[in-house]
Amino acid sequence: MSDPIAAGHGPGDQAAAGSAHGAHGGAHGAGDHEEAVLGPVDWVAWGAGLLGVAAGLIIVLCFVLATSAG
Repeated sequence: MSDPIAAGHGPGDQAAAGSAHGAHGGAHGAGDHEEAVLGPVDWVAWGAGLLGVAAGLIIVLCFVLATSAG
């Protein structure tokens, strides 16, 4: 029984498949991806993330105060 995954693959195919340039030939310049436009900033998500970081820091401060000698 043959391996269906390995069928048709040569020794150099795996290296090309693992590289970013193997998929589309690697023939592009440095500025080819500059036309990509990002969407608007999601301020609610950023605010929730910052609130989560602040809550985490408060929890760390509470652990430090609770376990410190003194």
